[in-house]
Order: sequence, then structure tokens, then C-alpha cells
Amino acid sequence: MKRKYELGKRAESQAETRRRIVEAAIALHSTKGPARTTFSDVAAEAGVQRATLYKHFPDEWELGIACSGLYREQNPPPDPEPWLLLQGENRLQTGLRELYSFFERNRGMIACCVADFAIHEPTRQLFELRFGAELARIRAVLAGPLPRRKGAQAALELALAFPTWDQLTRSGLSSDAAADVMVRSLLAQ
Repeated sequence: MKRKYELGKRAESQAETRRRIVEAAIALHSTKGPARTTFSDVAAEAGVQRATLYKHFPDEWELGIACSGLYREQNPPPDPEPWLLLQGENRLQTGLRELYSFFERNRGMIACCVADFAIHEPTRQLFELRFGAELARIRAVLAGPLPRRKGAQAALELALAFPTWDQLTRSGLSSDAAADVMVRSLLAQ
């Protein structure tokens, strides 16, 4: 009688290797940036041979899909739907404080991705794929209490930009204080 073959431990080992590779790539992307992270870097960080890495991820896009998917799952952006129950300044303040808290928790990764947008199209595409819809919804919900004037909408774009938060916090403001500054600016439009 033939013995039934099951992957069992081998499948577990393959899944563990894949997980190590993805986590290594995430760690490198949040310090070097996706555009500057090579497959050799990822293999070394994960403790695998390049051939093993290519076996699991044949190209940069496949690795990017896996990394961005896991990162998005572990670091979801704020949900703007509860903000709809708030009016005017309260909605803006709550929304920006939650968004800026998200920026703070993910500073390294977002900074590297934003820096790579101009030089690495896959980074921009993957960021849009994983976070674009949520950020568009955040924009729409926070635009609700603002006048439809160009100045107010332009100020909102500025308030929602990671570099704005980054500059304000590097100037010594907390994330909450940065949100409060931007809310005052938005309401002055």
C-alpha cells in the first residue's frame, strides 16, 4: 500500500520562510525605503539565500504586494466613518488627531515611501493600492465642514500631507498640537 504524501512540516517551514522574508523586507523598507532595498538586502536580513527569496517572490512586485498587504493589515489607517457624527471643528480635530497619530506610529515607513514616490513608481502604486481608498475617504469626510472655496480645499490638502505633519512635529509640536494648529488654519479659510 502506498503512503499518502502530505506537506505537513515542509509546508509550515515554507510558510515560516515566506513570513521571515516579508518581515525582513518590511523592516528594510521602513529604514532604507523600498526603492533602495535590494533582493540581496532582503535575503541577508531574512537569513535565506537569494535563490530561496526568488522561489517565494519571483520579482519586486510580488514581494511588494506581500509586504504592503501585511503592513496594511498590521497598521490600518484611521476609520473616518465615526467622524461623520461630529460637526465642524470637532470633526476636523478628531480626524486630524487620529490621522496624525497614524503618521506618528508609522513615521519611518511613510517617510521612506513618500521619499521614494518620485523615483520608484512601484512604491507609489503599492501605497495607492493599500492606502489610497482610505485616504480619499478621510479627505472627503474632513472636507465636509469646510467651505468649498479653493483656499479651504488647498489648506485641507496641506493638512493631510505627511510632510506637513512631519515638519510640525520636528519643530517641536506634539501630534495633537500639530493637529490643533492645522484645524485653526483650516477654520481661518
